[in-house]
Amino acid sequence: MSIKVIAFDADDTLWINEPYFRETENEFCSLMENYVPQHTAARELLQTEIKNLALYGYGIKGFMLSMIETALTVSSNTIDISAVEKIIGYGKALLARPIEVLDGVENVLDALKDKYRLVVATKGDLLDQERKLKNSGIDHYFHHVEIMSDKQESDYRKLIRHLDIQPEEFLMIGNSLKSDILPVLNLGGYAIHIPFHTTWAHEHVDVHIENPMFQQVEIITDVLQELVRINIIG
Repeated sequence: MSIKVIAFDADDTLWINEPYFRETENEFCSLMENYVPQHTAARELLQTEIKNLALYGYGIKGFMLSMIETALTVSSNTIDISAVEKIIGYGKALLARPIEVLDGVENVLDALKDKYRLVVATKGDLLDQERKLKNSGIDHYFHHVEIMSDKQESDYRKLIRHLDIQPEEFLMIGNSLKSDILPVLNLGGYAIHIPFHTTWAHEHVDVHIENPMFQQVEIITDVLQELVRINIIG
């Protein structure tokens, strides 16, 4: 093993994120009940979010705009301005949410910080992700922070080139097979998957991975045991 850099996804790997979006989505769908059933509002919102990714990217601001657009669509442009104000309030409440670092994260980072360059590799809104990292209290562990507009193979290739390493010297740890694992494996890097109990539907992929450079663990503290097992750390 010749790992030099270990990269961590941020949302739902280092701290809680997706459950807050789902809570907000439920509030939004309840707000739309005068126009459509909640499940219909949820379906329309997801379709609108996916359609808008190319315009707004990932993050709370795009989510807020997609909620407003969905409200206009399901109400046939009759939604009251007070409802739009509520939706904007939902988004601002998400932006102001305190950061809840997941259990075991600091123990793992502390165990690895002197042995490897640690990196945050996440996607989303630049200002929001910078704010979350600063407020998390764990930013001092990281050698580099990469906030991507997306997580495709080309994005990881650019990151690896910037870090001046080879793909086989790079290990990615994250909760999304689609965004954190598959692109890195395709480039020849290592990847450890930590499933999270709540995942955005757009991130779901139905795939079985058979690759010696891939492992899956239950919680983040299991990463240390896995690295010992494969002789990355002693």
